[in-house]
Amino acid sequence: MQPGRRHLSTLIFITLLMFLLMLSSAAAHAVLLESSPALKAAVPGPDVPIKLRFNVRIDAARSRLTLVGPDGSAQALEISKQTPADILTAQARDLAAGEYRLRWQVLASDGHITRGEIPFSVTRS
Repeated sequence: MQPGRRHLSTLIFITLLMFLLMLSSAAAHAVLLESSPALKAAVPGPDVPIKLRFNVRIDAARSRLTLVGPDGSAQALEISKQTPADILTAQARDLAAGEYRLRWQVLASDGHITRGEIPFSVTRS
Protein backbone atom coordinates (compact mmCIF):
# COMPACT_ATOMS: atom_id res chain seq x y z
CA MET A 1 0.00 0.00 0.00
CA GLN A 2 1.29 3.46 -0.85
CA PRO A 3 2.26 5.74 2.09
CA GLY A 4 -0.45 8.31 1.24
CA ARG A 5 -3.18 5.65 1.20
CA ARG A 6 -1.91 4.11 4.42
CA HIS A 7 -2.12 7.47 6.21
CA LEU A 8 -5.60 8.09 4.83
CA SER A 9 -6.76 4.62 5.91
CA THR A 10 -5.32 5.15 9.38
CA LEU A 11 -7.01 8.54 9.69
CA ILE A 12 -10.38 7.11 8.61
CA PHE A 13 -10.01 4.22 11.05
CA ILE A 14 -9.14 6.51 13.99
CA THR A 15 -12.00 8.88 13.15
CA LEU A 16 -14.48 6.01 12.99
CA LEU A 17 -13.19 4.56 16.27
CA MET A 18 -13.51 7.92 18.06
CA PHE A 19 -17.05 8.35 16.73
CA LEU A 20 -18.08 4.90 18.01
CA LEU A 21 -16.54 5.55 21.42
CA MET A 22 -18.42 8.83 21.72
CA LEU A 23 -21.70 7.11 20.83
CA SER A 24 -21.23 4.37 23.41
CA SER A 25 -20.37 6.80 26.20
CA ALA A 26 -23.32 9.08 25.40
CA ALA A 27 -25.70 6.14 25.41
CA ALA A 28 -24.63 5.09 28.89
CA HIS A 29 -25.70 8.29 30.70
CA ALA A 30 -28.79 8.03 32.89
CA VAL A 31 -31.88 9.30 31.11
CA LEU A 32 -35.12 9.81 33.04
CA LEU A 33 -37.78 7.66 31.35
CA GLU A 34 -40.69 8.11 33.73
CA SER A 35 -41.51 10.11 36.84
CA SER A 36 -44.22 10.29 39.44
CA PRO A 37 -45.25 12.98 39.91
CA ALA A 38 -45.04 13.70 36.21
CA LEU A 39 -43.65 16.92 34.79
CA LYS A 40 -46.00 19.84 35.65
CA ALA A 41 -48.57 17.46 37.21
CA ALA A 42 -51.01 18.44 39.93
CA VAL A 43 -51.08 15.79 42.66
CA PRO A 44 -53.16 15.52 45.86
CA GLY A 45 -51.34 16.06 49.14
CA PRO A 46 -50.27 16.12 51.84
CA ASP A 47 -48.20 12.94 51.23
CA VAL A 48 -46.73 12.46 47.74
CA PRO A 49 -44.96 9.28 46.64
CA ILE A 50 -41.91 9.91 44.44
CA LYS A 51 -40.76 7.45 41.76
CA LEU A 52 -38.13 8.03 39.06
CA ARG A 53 -37.29 5.36 36.46
CA PHE A 54 -34.09 5.59 34.38
CA ASN A 55 -32.74 3.83 31.31
CA VAL A 56 -29.72 2.36 33.14
CA ARG A 57 -28.75 1.08 36.58
CA ILE A 58 -28.07 3.86 39.03
CA ASP A 59 -26.22 3.99 42.32
CA ALA A 60 -28.97 4.92 44.79
CA ALA A 61 -26.49 5.37 47.63
CA ARG A 62 -24.69 8.14 45.73
CA SER A 63 -27.81 9.73 44.26
CA ARG A 64 -29.86 12.59 45.70
CA LEU A 65 -33.45 13.81 45.70
CA THR A 66 -34.18 17.33 46.93
CA LEU A 67 -37.63 18.88 47.22
CA VAL A 68 -37.81 22.66 46.81
CA GLY A 69 -40.98 24.08 48.34
CA PRO A 70 -43.16 27.06 47.39
CA ASP A 71 -41.14 29.30 49.72
CA GLY A 72 -37.81 28.23 48.16
CA SER A 73 -36.76 26.05 51.08
CA ALA A 74 -35.00 22.80 50.15
CA GLN A 75 -35.44 19.46 51.88
CA ALA A 76 -33.46 16.31 51.17
CA LEU A 77 -35.63 13.24 50.64
CA GLU A 78 -34.57 9.83 51.88
CA ILE A 79 -34.25 7.39 48.99
CA SER A 80 -35.80 3.98 49.62
CA LYS A 81 -33.35 1.09 49.62
CA GLN A 82 -35.67 -1.68 48.32
CA THR A 83 -36.16 -0.79 44.65
CA PRO A 84 -34.99 -2.14 41.29
CA ALA A 85 -31.57 -0.88 40.15
CA ASP A 86 -33.03 1.57 37.61
CA ILE A 87 -35.61 3.16 39.95
CA LEU A 88 -35.44 5.69 42.79
CA THR A 89 -38.35 6.03 45.20
CA ALA A 90 -38.99 8.31 48.15
CA GLN A 91 -41.87 9.77 50.11
CA ALA A 92 -42.57 13.49 50.52
CA ARG A 93 -44.75 14.01 53.61
CA ASP A 94 -46.92 16.79 54.99
CA LEU A 95 -46.76 19.00 51.91
CA ALA A 96 -48.91 22.12 51.83
CA ALA A 97 -50.70 23.10 48.63
CA GLY A 98 -48.42 24.96 46.23
CA GLU A 99 -45.75 24.73 43.56
CA TYR A 100 -42.80 22.38 44.13
CA ARG A 101 -39.65 21.32 42.26
CA LEU A 102 -38.10 17.90 42.63
CA ARG A 103 -34.37 18.12 41.93
CA TRP A 104 -32.64 14.84 41.24
CA GLN A 105 -29.02 13.88 40.81
CA VAL A 106 -28.04 10.30 39.99
CA LEU A 107 -24.82 8.43 39.49
CA ALA A 108 -25.18 6.02 36.56
CA SER A 109 -23.47 2.66 36.34
CA ASP A 110 -20.98 4.19 33.89
CA GLY A 111 -19.79 6.67 36.54
CA HIS A 112 -21.44 9.76 35.04
CA ILE A 113 -23.61 12.12 37.08
CA THR A 114 -26.90 13.30 35.59
CA ARG A 115 -29.15 16.02 37.04
CA GLY A 116 -32.66 17.24 36.40
CA GLU A 117 -35.68 18.98 37.84
CA ILE A 118 -39.38 18.14 37.81
CA PRO A 119 -41.83 20.95 38.60
CA PHE A 120 -45.21 19.88 39.98
CA SER A 121 -47.94 21.22 42.21
CA VAL A 122 -49.67 19.85 45.27
CA THR A 123 -53.41 20.38 45.62
CA ARG A 124 -55.58 20.16 48.70
CA SER A 125 -56.96 16.69 49.21
